[in-house]
Amino acid sequence: MVQTIIMLENLPFPKNLQRVPEYAGTHHETLLGTGYPRQLGPEQLSIAARIMAIADIFEALTACDRPYKKAKPLSESLRILARLRDRGHIDADLFALFLSSGLHLRYGDRHLRPEQLDQVDIAEFLQPSTATATAN
Repeated sequence: MVQTIIMLENLPFPKNLQRVPEYAGTHHETLLGTGYPRQLGPEQLSIAARIMAIADIFEALTACDRPYKKAKPLSESLRILARLRDRGHIDADLFALFLSSGLHLRYGDRHLRPEQLDQVDIAEFLQPSTATATAN
């Protein structure tokens, strides 16, 4: 991962792609500073990097082309993301926007198998769980 970041930072990207190294290099970081490769905290993660983290996790959970795991249905994937939000790993406001915008459904319609498109009540996921909110 570190070598990929170094390589990307040294490529002559056109102006509209100059943030590619940032996006590629931070999509495994968390708001807790426990991600990799740099253990960056929230003050070091741009909005775009936070969006990429959510997108990367969602895509990894729902991907049906991974030989090492079975693709998860929409509801289970969102439940996992909600738990990550509740634990402070991903941005709560951006996760809410992801849900309320319907982006998860548009992505699902384009990229998921029909059996993954189960019913989801996003209201269940829009608020942090009361157990987690009380603990914080």
